[in-house]
Amino acid sequence: MSSVWSQLVGQEPAVEMLSSAAAAAARIVAGEPALSGAMTHAWLLTGPPGSGRSVAARTFAAALQCLTGTGCGECPGCRTALHGTHADVRLVVPEGLSISVAEMRALVQTAARRPTTGRWQVVVIEDADRLTEGASNALLKAVEEPPKRTVFLLCAHSEHPEDVSVTIRSRCRLVNLRTSPPEAIARVLVERDGVDAELAGWAASVCGGHIGRARRLATDESSRKRREAVLRIPLGLSRPADVFACADELINAAEGDATEASKARDEAEKAELRTAMGGDATGKGVAAAKRAAEAAVKALEKRQKSRATRTQRDTLDLALVDLAGFYRDVLVTASGAKAVLTHPDHASQVATAARQWTAESTLRRLEAVLACREAILWNVKPRIAVEAMVTALRHG
Repeated sequence: MSSVWSQLVGQEPAVEMLSSAAAAAARIVAGEPALSGAMTHAWLLTGPPGSGRSVAARTFAAALQCLTGTGCGECPGCRTALHGTHADVRLVVPEGLSISVAEMRALVQTAARRPTTGRWQVVVIEDADRLTEGASNALLKAVEEPPKRTVFLLCAHSEHPEDVSVTIRSRCRLVNLRTSPPEAIARVLVERDGVDAELAGWAASVCGGHIGRARRLATDESSRKRREAVLRIPLGLSRPADVFACADELINAAEGDATEASKARDEAEKAELRTAMGGDATGKGVAAAKRAAEAAVKALEKRQKSRATRTQRDTLDLALVDLAGFYRDVLVTASGAKAVLTHPDHASQVATAARQWTAESTLRRLEAVLACREAILWNVKPRIAVEAMVTALRHG
């Protein structure tokens, strides 16, 4: 790896801004004069899903800890920051549906300390839009009066007040990430992941600019099968019974994905926790340790359940995005526009739908998918929201 910045695919403007800030930060640490305004204590990284917000934040964190100040990718500061093991880089990755005020207060308190082994205390908050109101207020106090050598990196979909509060946004420097071009994604899949060039090209063309999705489609056959099942829905609703069959398929696929992703991790976490607390010990005097271990395991199971719920919803949302892309392609094809299709490998099915449906009915179907996404966001039970959506898709 030539430098940490090579991880950011197709994000040249963002790399230029962040690398300049990292260089200025290195000069500040060395006590040298730095370019005025190049470095600041709070950053907000925004961009569409898959644009690499969290990757950009971790990359910037590594560059700030780099011993050369350039983000060389080879020194201990870069390597440990990228692998999430640096003592002065705090990663907040919400495993549930929100980030609590208690978690944020503890983090802010830790972030107020001076760096121990690195150059800066860096706090990376992925999915900052999941901050509760109380957590936002706790973070705001730290951002308003930041410790001298602490940097906050917030990741969110946009700078809209629904994602990040106006007061926090006003104290952050904004970095907008863009959707990576298919050519750049395909090149990374071939060079970094060893994917066949033809498969990499296909995955890059259908992933919607989402690099992580492209990697999963290129390397995981079950992901490809789930996508195919989702894209069969629009033209597969000929009978009333198909509504419930398709809704079941969507829900079961999301639940299966969440279970598959969580099962091995959950068991490993439980075993590790029991061992750490002496819950598997034998002999005299271990009853108290066993009780404490079981209590801790129950608390862990509660967090794991919340994480599984989030994984299920994220997987379902990805399927809904694919559906929305199909109806968008139908509108593009019916209008005769030259825009690139979201699902170019389903162009024939899209053309069939464009001949069968009016533009108005296609738009109603698209609105039904978007309404389902919003309903799930507002905690409507996924099965109810999906069944209502699929009914609307059948009737148009």
